[in-house]
Amino acid sequence: MNDWMEQAKAKLEDTSGKFDRYAAAMKGAVKAKLLDFCRQDEEFAQAVAQGGSFADCMAAVAKGVKNNAIEDLKAYELAVAYYFPGAKIRCTMSIDLIGQAEEEEKPQAGICLNLSDFL
Repeated sequence: MNDWMEQAKAKLEDTSGKFDRYAAAMKGAVKAKLLDFCRQDEEFAQAVAQGGSFADCMAAVAKGVKNNAIEDLKAYELAVAYYFPGAKIRCTMSIDLIGQAEEEEKPQAGICLNLSDFL
């Protein structure tokens, strides 16, 4: 693990500070996603390590709550923007109606060689 990641992780694991009821409810999921983003990009990890406190980040996220609710992606977007203004989150979702059944029926990928082709 790189130095920026370790510093970012330490900052995000510091739960001292005040969290309102919205921030307290979201802080676990937001912290996990921010750590994932830090693993993906060292520059983002540096921004987190050098940025404000996690409690202040969660206060900024909680301001996005409307009518007692906020979408997960919106919460992550606000948290990312707190540490790295202008950064965007890209998300891809798809549906698999067959689910695991398809995975069980798939033959394992590999290369089959016919040794007689080399004679």
